[in-house]
Amino acid sequence: MSSLLAAFPAWAAAGTLADIKARGVFRWGGDAEGGAPYVYQDPKDPDKLIGFEVDLAAALAAKWGVRAEMGQNNRDGLIPALGRGSFDFIMNGLEITPEHLKQVGMSRPYYIYSQQIVTTKDRKDINAPEDLKGKKVGVLSASMSQRVLEKMGGVTIVAYAGNSEPCRDLKNGRLDASLMDFPIALYYAKPYAELKFTGKPFAFGYYGIAVPKKDAELLQDINKALDSLLAEGKLKAIYKKWGMWEESMGSKMKRYGKEDALVEESAASGLPWGKYLWLLLKSALITVELSVISMVLAVGLGLMLALARLYGAAPLRWLSTAYVEVVRGTPLLIQLYILYYGLPNIGIKLSAFVAAILGLGMNYAAYEAENYRAGIQAIPRGQMEAAMSLGMERMQAVRHVILPQAMRIVIPPISNDFIALFKDSSLVSVITMVELTKMYGMLANATYNYMGLGLLTAAIYFGLSYPASLAARHLEKKLSYDHR
Repeated sequence: MSSLLAAFPAWAAAGTLADIKARGVFRWGGDAEGGAPYVYQDPKDPDKLIGFEVDLAAALAAKWGVRAEMGQNNRDGLIPALGRGSFDFIMNGLEITPEHLKQVGMSRPYYIYSQQIVTTKDRKDINAPEDLKGKKVGVLSASMSQRVLEKMGGVTIVAYAGNSEPCRDLKNGRLDASLMDFPIALYYAKPYAELKFTGKPFAFGYYGIAVPKKDAELLQDINKALDSLLAEGKLKAIYKKWGMWEESMGSKMKRYGKEDALVEESAASGLPWGKYLWLLLKSALITVELSVISMVLAVGLGLMLALARLYGAAPLRWLSTAYVEVVRGTPLLIQLYILYYGLPNIGIKLSAFVAAILGLGMNYAAYEAENYRAGIQAIPRGQMEAAMSLGMERMQAVRHVILPQAMRIVIPPISNDFIALFKDSSLVSVITMVELTKMYGMLANATYNYMGLGLLTAAIYFGLSYPASLAARHLEKKLSYDHR
């Protein structure tokens, strides 16, 4: 095992600074997707990462005489990845909170942040945190902004996977406001001419570097390095470079003590399993509703596409073929993004629910069209000839003779696609729909109970999909030619 780790030094997790120095590199975890100003791709050179945390990692590397290497990971999964040994430490605007302190060791702060309310410029009724009650507010998923609003109560929270999406939805009128960490608001909301910062910053907190709890020695070395960078003025220089420095920050970070991280009570610590189950079941109803409506659309549209391709005029055949190939050849995720975030650019604003149904339904329609086409072409040509010899029109023969027989053939693949769609409905979480998988992710990120909640969520999915499978088998038997 040691020889294997030596062959891949950047992936070998360290326990001490001595291990890192022996390797000559430390690997820190972050999320560069929508990660400005923390860590993100340089617009002028996409192969290069920039951001104030990139600069901080470089400063730590220089202090230790090693090289820094950033490892990409979804922000919601950074702490579990750290526990698996994927990184030496993680640094991605991770707040020092009781929830995080239960899971990982946290360094002294390297930045003091605050919460900033963002609204459209024509909005006059939101000027303070209490004005957010009764409003629809966008936040970054599993962030301090979300926890602040949950603790406040009375707010409809819309959680996003990235930082740019709430700004776009706010601009497009889908939100009343957005709540962001000030650095995020500075780089994502400020550039929009339609948006403004409203009210004073509030709910101050600290960003820290996280290490596995067992790596106490490494944590001490990180704290020493941060103390040194603060005393030397290098932290100040980094934040001034990014326009994020306030003179009060230096003295606040010097005075920081452990009690500062413990002033906030854990919102999820006392949540019972009954409450987990109730929240998951409510989200499961949304999953069922999305899946059923989307499948109805897919089946109907797929049948029309198949008939147009087989029996339509030349332009219809070409268009239906093009639709099937383009939709099958592009990811569902991209199609959802275009429907929800792209169409507003041409004046079409769909709700998340409508966009989800259209995205799933139109995507699966391409696959259903091929199922129907295969079923229809499996019927012998003599059936059509016999029907037309009896005086039927072509479409009459298709309706009364061909389709009833084809339906028996396509029931199995259609039922299989319905179960697949049922699971693919989890993708609509990228356009703010809180279905079953998204709710699981939110609860798991709040409690770090990935195993127990994961098994519970999987059981709910199985409990919903298995009856659909049994119903499909029963329908197959009812429509089969041979009842023996």
